[in-house]
Amino acid sequence: MVSLFKPSTKCTTTVRGLNLSQEEVLSELKKIREALEKTPPPPPPPPHGLWNEFKEFLSKYKIFGLAVAFIIALYVGTLVQSLVANLLLPAIGLAIPGIDNLATYSIGVFGVGQFLVALMTFVIVAFLVFLVVKVAKKWKIE
Repeated sequence: MVSLFKPSTKCTTTVRGLNLSQEEVLSELKKIREALEKTPPPPPPPPHGLWNEFKEFLSKYKIFGLAVAFIIALYVGTLVQSLVANLLLPAIGLAIPGIDNLATYSIGVFGVGQFLVALMTFVIVAFLVFLVVKVAKKWKIE
């Protein structure tokens, strides 16, 4: 560190109405520098033990919410598929003359009815997911 003052020279500096000597000013500046250079304390150690690590993992990544959403979506998809195959497509088949049950309709070896079941199921499930996301945004749920 290069000093701009000669050590033999006695000088005083007025700071906010206080007369401070060169040594006092340098001492205060050193204290400020030491306070600024202090490193923050290290983060707390991670919890030890498999059970604590598992609980931290679950809370950090919100696994329970994901698992519940997956299970509900699985059964809602099955419910909607049954609704489409057993209620909607037979009703549409009754409305179209000459087709008894549209879910079992096929052209040659192609099961067109099963494709319609899958397509309608997808559309209904996508709409239900859209509604759930819209309600979650309205309620400010992340």
